Amino acid sequence: MRILVIEDERRLANVIKKGLIEDGFAVDLSFDGEDGQYLAESEPYDLIILDLMLPKIDGLTICRNLRKKNLKTPILILTAKTTVEEKVQGLDSGADDYLTKPFSFLELRSRIHSLIRRSKQHPSPILKIANLIVDPLKHSVTRNNQPVNLTPKEFAILELLLRHKNEVVSRTMILEHVWDYNFEGMSNVVDVFVAALRKKIDHKAKVKLIHTLHGVGYKISNNFK
Repeated sequence: MRILVIEDERRLANVIKKGLIEDGFAVDLSFDGEDGQYLAESEPYDLIILDLMLPKIDGLTICRNLRKKNLKTPILILTAKTTVEEKVQGLDSGADDYLTKPFSFLELRSRIHSLIRRSKQHPSPILKIANLIVDPLKHSVTRNNQPVNLTPKEFAILELLLRHKNEVVSRTMILEHVWDYNFEGMSNVVDVFVAALRKKIDHKAKVKLIHTLHGVGYKISNNFK
């Protein structure tokens, strides 16, 4: 999953980025409203963390502008403003949630997972297919009740596939949602990571779940034809 953090306090932005990367997210940073709005409109993010007090364009204006353009990406406002009126103003501008500074990273992490889950229409925090179970909050994976150890990128790809269960997920989509804006790597990086993921998930299983559609992308399904 890929997140955009629009926050002009660079130290805080970098702390958030570090924590989210450790949690398996791809993260882009923007330190002013103008650049942040541009990235939000031009890149496919799963969630936007938005400060209100920003240079060039303030957070409320960004939120309204994105909603006017029918951008449905979940927006979590992160700000030092604490009054009920200010919170209502933020939510009325189109934000999905509101977290005041200072905050616990665990709470931020929990709210992020909740917003993404709701946006993908997955009411349960647990993702599963057949006997494969993934818990994004605990960052755990089991297959047939046996733990599967994945790298952060492998976990991110698996989560993306499960959030689009029985749908085709293209290589471009995986690149856009698992790697950040500055990624410059091998053209076959997705194939390499999916191959490694498949070995860990499907190697000893009777029912294969991760399937390649040549020239199209990948699908996770227990009823592949």
